[in-house]
Amino acid sequence: MPHSQTSAPRDSLAGVRLARGASPWLLPTVATAALSLVRARRSKGAAAVAVPATALAAGMLWFFRDPEREIAQGRVISPADGVVQSIMPWKDGRTRVAIFMSPLNVHVNRAPLAGTVTSVEHIPGGFVPAFNKESENNERVVWHFDTELGDIEMIQIAGAVARRIVPYVPQGTKVEQGERIGLIRFGSRVDIYLPEGVDVDVEVGQKTVAGVTRIDRG
Repeated sequence: MPHSQTSAPRDSLAGVRLARGASPWLLPTVATAALSLVRARRSKGAAAVAVPATALAAGMLWFFRDPEREIAQGRVISPADGVVQSIMPWKDGRTRVAIFMSPLNVHVNRAPLAGTVTSVEHIPGGFVPAFNKESENNERVVWHFDTELGDIEMIQIAGAVARRIVPYVPQGTKVEQGERIGLIRFGSRVDIYLPEGVDVDVEVGQKTVAGVTRIDRG
């Protein structure tokens, strides 16, 4: 069973399975909504607040959902829910697959292969929209995994709204394929670099599901 599912408890609320790291954003929102609903019958001001507060709390619950997944078979699986934004050959022979995540996607990212986390590096930067080419210089976390295919690089990139990346596992951790490894709060992007000789089995515009969609062609 994946490491993150057994040793690291996740947040939860009213039976909804939530992403780890959701509490600082979610609890104040839900508390405000609940309080305004309680007071709505006695106060017009509270009633006016109750509707948008409840809508925001519901949106937060949806955004921070963390559903269980039946992990797919394959050498490399998608680390993120979203849409393939670009597929680019790199000068060193690798191929970069960029996956854009909208605020409607699940934002928990998963390990694309089983292996050992050899590096987790936070790099400060800007916050332009993740679909913009200039997002290459955004705030990001660069991961390296030692796998059966060699070194695999994956980058979590913050967007205009996503200004917080939360890694779940530190350097040196052994992870299973499809294991939860981190969260990006709100719209963002995840890049994965396939080694030379590994063919891509997705196309631009295709939807991906973390832990389910196979990225490489076997």
